[in-house]
This record gives sequence, C-alpha cells and structure tokens, in this order.
Amino acid sequence: MGLTESGYKARLTDAKITRYLHLFGALSIEGPKWCGKTWTALNHANSVVYIADPENDYANREAAKLNPASILAGEKPLLVNEWQEVPAIWDAVRFSSDRTKDKGLFLLTGSVTPRRDSFIHSGAGRIGRIRMRTMSLYESGNSSGAISLLDLFTGIKVEPAASKLNQEKLIGLIVRGGWPENINVSQEDAFILPEQYNMALAETDISHADNMKRNPELVLHLLAAIARTNATPALQTTIVADIQARFGDITRQTVGDYLSALKRLYVVEEIPQWFPELRNKLRLRKTPKRMLTDPAIAVSALKARPDDLVRDPRTLGGLFENLCIRDLMIYSEVLGAKLSHYHDANGLEVDAIIELDNKWAGVEIKMGAHRVDEGITSLIRLREKLVSKGAIEPAFLCVITGGGPLFTREDGIHVIPIDCLKP
Repeated sequence: MGLTESGYKARLTDAKITRYLHLFGALSIEGPKWCGKTWTALNHANSVVYIADPENDYANREAAKLNPASILAGEKPLLVNEWQEVPAIWDAVRFSSDRTKDKGLFLLTGSVTPRRDSFIHSGAGRIGRIRMRTMSLYESGNSSGAISLLDLFTGIKVEPAASKLNQEKLIGLIVRGGWPENINVSQEDAFILPEQYNMALAETDISHADNMKRNPELVLHLLAAIARTNATPALQTTIVADIQARFGDITRQTVGDYLSALKRLYVVEEIPQWFPELRNKLRLRKTPKRMLTDPAIAVSALKARPDDLVRDPRTLGGLFENLCIRDLMIYSEVLGAKLSHYHDANGLEVDAIIELDNKWAGVEIKMGAHRVDEGITSLIRLREKLVSKGAIEPAFLCVITGGGPLFTREDGIHVIPIDCLKP
C-alpha cells in the first residue's frame, strides 16, 4: 500500500486486517488513543480523509455533516480517520458497502465508541470490527518469542530458554507501557507520555466522548481507584467506596457513568468470568476482572515512580499482571481465541483461561519465582475439579513469570517468562 508511514513497525493486527478486508466491505479498527490505529490503517490504505483536520475551518468534518457520502470518494481502500466525529459516516459506509457488495472499500479508525443511538445500523455483515491495543512485548521487540501460544495448544515440545528480564528492566517496561511513540524513549522520560495521556483523558477526552462535562479530578481519582484493584474481580462497590472517601456523597450511578465512558474510550477493560459447559454443577462468581488497558496508565494514575514500585511488591505484582493480561489478550485475539478468568465461590482463582478450537488452557501469573508453586497449586486444583465433573483435560497449564528460565516441569506444567511468549 502507498500510505505506509516511514518507520512503521509491523503489528500483529496487520495480518487480521488484511484477512478482514477480503471478507467485509469496510473495517472498523477500534482502540485507545495513541495505540497506533492510524499508522496501522494507513499501512493498508490507498487514500485517507482526516475528519478532525482543522484545515479550512474543519472542512472535512463540515462536509461530512452535510453529506457523509461526499467524503467517501477516495481511492479504495479509503481510510476515514476519527469517523466518530460525525457518527452518520458509519451509516454512509455501511450503505455504500451494501450497495456495491465489493470488499475492502473502507477503513474506519476511532478512539471512542459513539453512543448506539447516534447511528442507525449496526453494520453487521458489512463492517467488520477489530480491536487494537497498545503494543505487546513481542511487537515492541522486548519478547524473544521462544514459545508461541499456538504451539502450546498444539502440544509442540517446549524447548528450554531464558528470560532477559530482571526487576529493573521489568519495571521499565511497565512504566513505559506499550504506546508506539514511547518504545524508544529513555527510562528517565518514559513516564511523561502516560502522564500526558491521563491528563488529556481527564480534562478533555472523557467529556468529549459524549458531550457531557465531567470532573477531571474525579476522573483521575477513578483511574487511581481502578489501578489499586488492577486486574482483580473487584466489585464496583469497592471502587465507589474509594471515590466516596475522597469526594463525599458520589452515587454509584455517577461512578457507573464515568466507568462506562472510560470503557467507551477503550481505557478500562473488563475480563469476563469463565463459565465452562458444566457450569450448572459449579458455584461460580460473576464479577469480571477490571483493569486499565495499559499498565503505564495505572502507574501514572498512582503517581508512582520506579523506586516506589521496588518498595511496593504488591502493587508491582498487580501491574505485572496487567501487562501480562494485555499481552495475552493481544495474542489470543490474533489466534481467534477467547480470554476470560476463573473465580469460584470457594475462593479458587485462576488468572486467565484461554479457549481455542474447543480446547482450554489455564494460566497463572506470578512475577517472582518464589510464587510459582502457589500458581501451580491453583492450576492443579482447577484441573482436578473440572475433570472430576466431566470437563476435558486442559490443552496446557502454565505459570507466566517476570524472569528466569523457560521450561516444562515433570508434571507437564510450563513455566514461561513473559518475554519469551508470542502468539
């Protein structure tokens, strides 16, 4: 394609975009601001229209408001960047795709999901949808990819390897986050971009998402409250109590509205609970895991610096889990797998369940080697509980760590440093 930007670093999403452009008339690429959606879309486009371009007093946006179809005349595939500025563009793209029946006509990128009532048609069957996130360690070049998730599902033998991580490097990756623009920034300056991201989110983006003025201080405190329970199945009442301790009589509905806006901005992720087919025989909790889409957002929200994280291993462990879940979601989606978590009424928890082609795998996340046995105990308990009730054996069980060796134990459970994993 002719619009690929100089210096573009290939993303795992690229292959999926190519595939979907052969299946759908249009493709919507969705994800948080600054995660690289536009550059990735340009890699597949032959022309582009920027709806938020201020040239000629926002001529593109005004033309789209008057007649959305008028901005769709470029060479195909045509990228429409920040289409949500004029939600009617969605219906115009859907109608054009439906009328011609051609594939790969349009690419849409946006950093917020417009309210459902702002456009008419869902786009089902005409507009495919792909979720992008910040860069995984494999995409940023910080994972060797010594073992792939797909290989684990297919039973290929795990060859021993070693991590290149130590605590200092791991903290650096967490503080830096996965934003493409932050990958090569020095450790001393790595916190600045996430800090600016959070400020823009609180002061502008969350209000702009649905044209409703919101309290920036409350937004920042909410991000910190989520960060304190990051990657855990914390009840919303816990977050509400945290907010109320600072702001007084804030209602659950208000906090829920703010959380909803953050989800629409792709800042907050909810990992669903896993319900195996034999769920009627189990007592399971239904609380999703809630986390921020990138660990650097959490670090910034907590106003933490590397030295703070060294002194607070509990917080560091939660941020490490945030990083690992981010990568596992990216890798799972590349493979067409589904990621969830397990938490039953008896307190048995497993950090991630990955389902692929009627197979399932259990993953525990333990940053330090001293906690690997704890993770293995949970995995074995889950396997024994489910198999005894009629479930199939897992395709694999593994503990993801923050360093050390990659190997398979005698009981068949893998120990995998996060910087040795790829899709």
